[in-house]
Amino acid sequence: MEKRLEELAVKAEQLGARLVKQPREMLDQMTQGAAHQGVVAFCKPLVAEGEESLWLKLRAWSAPTPPLLLVLDGVTDVHNFGACLRSADAAGAHGVIVAKDKAAPLNATVRKVACGAAEVVPVYQVTNLTRTLEKLKQEGVWIAGTAGEAATSLYEVDFTGPMALVMGAEGKGMRRLTREACDHLVKLPMAGQVSSLNVSVATGICLFEAVRQRQLAS
Repeated sequence: MEKRLEELAVKAEQLGARLVKQPREMLDQMTQGAAHQGVVAFCKPLVAEGEESLWLKLRAWSAPTPPLLLVLDGVTDVHNFGACLRSADAAGAHGVIVAKDKAAPLNATVRKVACGAAEVVPVYQVTNLTRTLEKLKQEGVWIAGTAGEAATSLYEVDFTGPMALVMGAEGKGMRRLTREACDHLVKLPMAGQVSSLNVSVATGICLFEAVRQRQLAS
């Protein structure tokens, strides 16, 4: 562990961080008892982008790969939010859309769980999620929502074009209006006794199905 801390200290200094050594008791106090593994970093708080930024980027889209967006409907658990951001970054998603209300905040726990993804994946906060989905469709983006009772399998939907993947909250799933705004409702085939997966796990599976399809189509 000491070697890892030394390597981290050298890297932090190279990036211009100022290092201050403190006893473990002080670190425990600073983190209010949360696990810190011997290191506490102070950084500027993350700020989500506004809805207008989303539309500007979509209308100016010039990347060879069609946009792939992740939409989280009612995901309030910060650990799940962080894990979803991590999966979104790993899959090359171009942004995550959340509502301003009834959504997990971009706090320190999210940043820790996301393992750096929270700093690089754009998060767009919107006032009305249903209205945003309708506008996405007007911009040529197809909407696929996940629902356990859906008749269509995830693997039967084409993810190679402009696509937004909607994941609902655990237990409740997507809200009714969100569900109605989707072009496709898809499900993951479940072979065991459990009826559903953790939302962050399901998000990773769905995003990488899009990655698989896009790689085959390229």
